[in-house]
Amino acid sequence: MGICKEEKTVGYTFQGYKRPDGRYGSRNLVAVIPSVICANDVAQAICRQVQGTIGYFHHQGCCQLPLDLHRVTDVLINLGKSPNVAAALIVSLGCEGTDHERMLAELRATGKPVEIIRIQELGGTSRAIQAGIDAAQSLVLQVSGQQREEADISNVVMAIKCGASDTTSGMASNCVIGYVADKLVDLGATVVFGETTEFLGGEHILANRAVGGPDGPVGKKIFEIVDRMERRAKSIGEDMRGGQPTPGNIAGGLSSIEEKSLGAIVKSGHRPIQGVLEYTEAVTDQKGLWIKDAPGREPEILTGMAATGAQFMMFSTGRGAPQGFPSMPVIKVCGNPNTYARMSHDMDLNAGTIITGEKTIEQVGEEAFALLLKVLSGQMTKNEALSYFGSMDIFCLGPVI
Repeated sequence: MGICKEEKTVGYTFQGYKRPDGRYGSRNLVAVIPSVICANDVAQAICRQVQGTIGYFHHQGCCQLPLDLHRVTDVLINLGKSPNVAAALIVSLGCEGTDHERMLAELRATGKPVEIIRIQELGGTSRAIQAGIDAAQSLVLQVSGQQREEADISNVVMAIKCGASDTTSGMASNCVIGYVADKLVDLGATVVFGETTEFLGGEHILANRAVGGPDGPVGKKIFEIVDRMERRAKSIGEDMRGGQPTPGNIAGGLSSIEEKSLGAIVKSGHRPIQGVLEYTEAVTDQKGLWIKDAPGREPEILTGMAATGAQFMMFSTGRGAPQGFPSMPVIKVCGNPNTYARMSHDMDLNAGTIITGEKTIEQVGEEAFALLLKVLSGQMTKNEALSYFGSMDIFCLGPVI
């Protein structure tokens, strides 16, 4: 007997914070955003004092090429626009290369409460810290009473990544995330994956899944970003294969970048790829599966994925990568049963049961889907509970000058 349409349709929802632009956040945070590395210490002092704040402590913002200064400004703006951020405090030194006035204007245009302090104008560090504490406290009090509302699953943007991979990643945890990615896309949500360095040797497979095929604009863009990433390494006389796979990947049984790539792209599932986002870009209103051109290292790719507007990330690991991100919950799906046993306080879901034959990919995939709904509705991930989420940075193209 066939299944009627009504029986197949399931109304999945989560409890999120509705923002002025109509998006829903999984968290209700006040972001303290230093516009330049020189403002990090002041921003950190503010965050230590005021509960409900998180900080984006990066290492850029001055003595860079104009391309990168524009790039850093764009990323910081999109981090402030994240649906998980309810309000923002910009901490400016006053003479930085990033455009803190544009940051202020664009963030205020979202309808969120936004304030700025300027260290030099305020008379230095101690006075700026005091002014920042007062401003951050005021922002927290403004937004802390906001209540969660029911939101349809189609409002979800999920980022995906794998890190500290071994052979179990491609066999178990990446497969689970691929299952979840397909399910979310089928439900009208958005999924974004990246790690361009880990497309090497498998880029033709992704291009064949591109809307319009490998010879269409999306397919050609996939080939372009892989070539661009490889040429960047060759421009300084190096081969990317000298750093990929990593020593940990090799110790975990991965023999080549091509083998690593084939396992890595499994986590994107099987749905058509709608387009390619540059590192600084956020997702558009178009749903489905997207690629973001980003490196594989955690601080830079997690930053780029949070800047897409993702409310959370699902992160596959075999050897055990414990870190998260300041404003984006990171769900760790562990493919190695031995790693999960050793690092159960860091890993959120045990996909090693697939390796031991206890469960199928589909069964663990449904467990992962149930968990993401809980996390979207407020349940902490393990890295959040441990406050292991401070590392971030912005992927830049040129030298510090």
